Amino acid sequence: MSQAGPLGEPGGAGAGRFSVQSTVALEGDGTTIAQARHLAVGFLRGIQSEYGLAVSQRCMELTQLVVSELVTNARKYAPGPVLMHLAVDGDVVEVVVWDSDPVLPVARAADADRVGQHGLEIVRAIAEDFGAQREPVGKRVTARIALAEDPSGARAGHRPQ
Repeated sequence: MSQAGPLGEPGGAGAGRFSVQSTVALEGDGTTIAQARHLAVGFLRGIQSEYGLAVSQRCMELTQLVVSELVTNARKYAPGPVLMHLAVDGDVVEVVVWDSDPVLPVARAADADRVGQHGLEIVRAIAEDFGAQREPVGKRVTARIALAEDPSGARAGHRPQ
């Protein structure tokens, strides 16, 4: 399912904002994570070609990383299907992953000796915004990534943490 177009009426709330979105159910074996990454890149390339929006190479790479980490966690810790929702809202791409497990993810304390389990730390470090909330069934984890970089190479709209 995809929708695209400017949000809001001219001069009204949301005027001039652009929104494109796509939702997909991910089920199956170990190829689900690679499939999710390919779908995310296809989504971003589609908004470039179909709508002329600028998407930096950095955004492409970070979106793949975020999708990989969030879908991996969902497949690893929750039984059943995983939904991935991608949306462009203004100057960010929003990655939302829903799964059936109501336990919210928690980033572990930094530990140089720990092997693995750094995915959430990475996602929180590279995302413009990150959040997780319980749903009537399961949870929804959301990360937002800047579409473009400013001329200096800094992330557009990045809020220092």
